[in-house]
Amino acid sequence: MGIGELDREAHVPEVTGAAAAPRTLAEALRARGDEGLAALLRARPDLLSPVPNDLTQLATRAGTRGSVVRALERLDRFALQTAEALAVAPDPAPYPVLLALLTGDDGDPQIEAALPGALALLREQALVWGEDERLKLVRTARELLAPSAQHPSPTGLGPTVAEATSGMSPGRVQEIIAAAGLPATHDPVSAVAALTGLFTDRDRMGALLDSASPEALGVLDRLVWGPPYGEVSANPAPPVRWLRDRGLLLPVSARTMVLPREVALHLRGGRAHRAPEPLPPELGVLREYRPQVVDSAAAGQAHVTLATVEELLKSWDRGGPQVLRAGGLAVRDLKRTAAALDVTEETAAFWLELCYGAGLLASDGEADERYAPTPAYDHWLDLPPAERWALLVAPWLTATRTPGLVGGQDAKGRTLAALGPDLDRAPAPEVRHRVLSLLATLPPGSAADPETLFARLRWERPLRGAAAAQAGDGKPGEDKPGDGRPDGRPVVATDLRSRLARWTLAEAELLGLTGRGALSGPARALLNLPLAEAASPADHGGGVEPSVAAGRAATLLAPLLPEAVDHVLLQADLTAVAPGPLRRPLADALAVLADVESKGGATVYRFTPGSVRRALDAGRTASDLHEFLKAHSRTPVPQPLAYLIDDVARRHGHLRVGAASAYVRCDDDAVLGEILADRRSAALGLRRIAPTVLAAQTDPASLLDGLRSMGYAPAAESAEGDVLITRTDAYRTPARTAPVPVPDGPPAPDTTLLGAAVRAIRAGDRAATAVRKEPAAAPAAAGALPRTSAAETLATVQAAAMTGSAVWIGYVNAEGAASQRVIAPVRVEGGFVTGYDHTADEVRTYPLHRITGVAELADEQV
Repeated sequence: MGIGELDREAHVPEVTGAAAAPRTLAEALRARGDEGLAALLRARPDLLSPVPNDLTQLATRAGTRGSVVRALERLDRFALQTAEALAVAPDPAPYPVLLALLTGDDGDPQIEAALPGALALLREQALVWGEDERLKLVRTARELLAPSAQHPSPTGLGPTVAEATSGMSPGRVQEIIAAAGLPATHDPVSAVAALTGLFTDRDRMGALLDSASPEALGVLDRLVWGPPYGEVSANPAPPVRWLRDRGLLLPVSARTMVLPREVALHLRGGRAHRAPEPLPPELGVLREYRPQVVDSAAAGQAHVTLATVEELLKSWDRGGPQVLRAGGLAVRDLKRTAAALDVTEETAAFWLELCYGAGLLASDGEADERYAPTPAYDHWLDLPPAERWALLVAPWLTATRTPGLVGGQDAKGRTLAALGPDLDRAPAPEVRHRVLSLLATLPPGSAADPETLFARLRWERPLRGAAAAQAGDGKPGEDKPGDGRPDGRPVVATDLRSRLARWTLAEAELLGLTGRGALSGPARALLNLPLAEAASPADHGGGVEPSVAAGRAATLLAPLLPEAVDHVLLQADLTAVAPGPLRRPLADALAVLADVESKGGATVYRFTPGSVRRALDAGRTASDLHEFLKAHSRTPVPQPLAYLIDDVARRHGHLRVGAASAYVRCDDDAVLGEILADRRSAALGLRRIAPTVLAAQTDPASLLDGLRSMGYAPAAESAEGDVLITRTDAYRTPARTAPVPVPDGPPAPDTTLLGAAVRAIRAGDRAATAVRKEPAAAPAAAGALPRTSAAETLATVQAAAMTGSAVWIGYVNAEGAASQRVIAPVRVEGGFVTGYDHTADEVRTYPLHRITGVAELADEQV
């Protein structure tokens, strides 16, 4: 829409009289109450950035292309179909014409019942205005939705007869109406009107088509539901020639014909859409379970979530992989992480992003940047299991980062990396919340059919999915649910919302928000949804703070999680079985003394010489280890395990390694001679400097590893000669905050902001529409600032301050922005005027030298 057109639409004078129909969108908005304006600003928050000065500016902004596109993308399918029908209807369109375009000749009770609601939604969002007798679609929306050769309409309709014949010669038009059996006219306008009247007259049009051959009717059938354009040869076949001669097909170029809109509507029985969808698709139930079974399954998966996150971050306790130069994790590091967790790479990427989104994992920011747990991870470990779970899933629900994109390509063909910078997708939180909310509409324990769920989402936001389908996100060749082709073959759906929904279902199952595909009780609490077992209205959530909802979810989950145990079962094959999740001190100590062999309901640990030596390096003695096992085992300590501990402890520390750059000392010079004679020690650069001391050309850590690989059990010593105890001190990043979600447009305004915005717009509109006295000189052009001399300005505002009247001023601020305001001066002194600004609805002070001019109001308007 051009600026001039917007100006004309917004500045038409308001019609007086309560019964007068609005002639512009601004007038329609002016007739709304405060609640109606608040509803518009709530539905389209982009109109508030910044707050419009008055209703004219609000109407202008509501008609801009960007704002209209955003509003259309948030319409459901039937509201969008209603707008599309208005785009092909006459402008303005009476309500019966719109209803006929949606229901057709046969009528449809469901559409008749749903249309008032869809029309009310379009009116609320200022996409449609006017009374039922004169419904007008906002001009920008009509330009976006109306059919054209460059942008076909979703209705499949083509141009009208008048549009298709606009460049046709008058003689050719006369030939068409003659072939159609119409009398000749004196001008092309009346000829086009006569042809249009023929095509919209059901009886005469039916008689004309009855004379057509079956082949000609077959041509029309192929074009009737779109696209309405078809290519023809220089010498078309007789059926096409017959249609062309009678105007049933009109040329748009030398080789292209189009089916006029009026003809298509007749063939469709008056229906603009092939399949209007006034009602959303119903969710299908795939399976039904008892709610207790669902909650138990979800709680089991929630326990697995906590164990997986702990295992992942513990493996990076001393510093994780390096950060790529472009950001994110290298593919090889993702593969190693997936192998360590025994999951697929896609699942590993999800766990990494979950930790990152919860603020438990970040980069350290050093020159050689690496990933590592954050200090928040240590605090998280100290919390009860249910609270730890809530701190993971609450950020996931609102995160815009999308792990499912990992491994795909961006618009430039670059691979998207886990923890990388290009994984934010603004619609993700809305889709996650909507998917879980739809699951909550089913009876407790019911798992939804995914395909019906995806169909429901596509009905709710059809344009958003279509727009994302062209963005190129995601993995090539990935099959997604689709609408189906006419031949029955499935369509690969690439729209982002369907893919986000599919990922949401999988991730919710991994997190324990769903069990066996059905929504769990803790998930309902997290979403602020009513609980089946709620005993009072206070237990129904509904608008509570997110932290409170997370606490309620944790409270519901806590009794369902397995209770931590404080014992293990030692076995003769050098293994220990933990019959459940171990309490933290026991789990940490056992993780040092033994290696995890298998995980599941019962974790199996294996004792090896290396694991026992690890415990001794951590400062434990053999007697400490024996006492530890006796205190925490429900079975006697097996003899092989006791022998293993004693044997490793006997050799542990027999050799001492220090810095020479490194040295080895031992009281038994025969052992040092044995080391020197071993060919495997050549890489260590050892030489004897004393009967009991060997010097090395490598650092102490490498020397320790080399001697251990040769079968020895050396211990590190300090500069004072004391044995160094290897602490399991964890490496942590500096304090890091969790990534902030990328907003999907301006945030939704709260009630306080809406009320203040409505008051400011009303005040500005009263000021803008106030009637002003015309100056003695020639009146200024519309919209121009008033111009008076400094003396006249001072005298007028002083007089207004004395009489308490309001005046109209032009003002230029420090940034050079000009505006018009209506103020009631209270005090004029020191080169400033202080008064109540009706435009801003507050008291303000203005420098007199920035006032371009002043004019009195015709009468008291404010």
